[in-house]
Amino acid sequence: MSPTRFASEHKWVYWGAIVILVGLVVTGLIRYESVRTNNETASKAHQLQEELVKAGYPSPDTETLERVLGTDGGPVCDDPGNALKTALWKIQQGNGATGPGMRPVITDSKAVEVERIVLQVYCPDEVDEFVDELNDLKTDDTVRR
Repeated sequence: MSPTRFASEHKWVYWGAIVILVGLVVTGLIRYESVRTNNETASKAHQLQEELVKAGYPSPDTETLERVLGTDGGPVCDDPGNALKTALWKIQQGNGATGPGMRPVITDSKAVEVERIVLQVYCPDEVDEFVDELNDLKTDDTVRR
């Protein structure tokens, strides 16, 4: 049997080998990207944990940080100044009372410090915008420690 006749009769062997090789390459690339992303996520979560402990806050669970913030800071880094204003506006709408006892309150400065730390770790380019928005808000040391 000549080699060309064997090759023409068994093309499915060559095509099958090509498909398997392409599948292995694609799988390898996907797994590599997943491992790289997991390493970056864990690294940033540990860095944030260290920064928060340095600032005097309790140590957060790094697994939770990894799930919530990922590699890019997730929702915290999506227009942080606007998110801060909206959240504080909702908090400042009342003191928890209902009816005539309801009144706006001044937010504690420490309440917004954590977001600044998160921004420094996950999206440092957003920190200046956040600080500008923070300067427009009235905060004070209102919580006793």
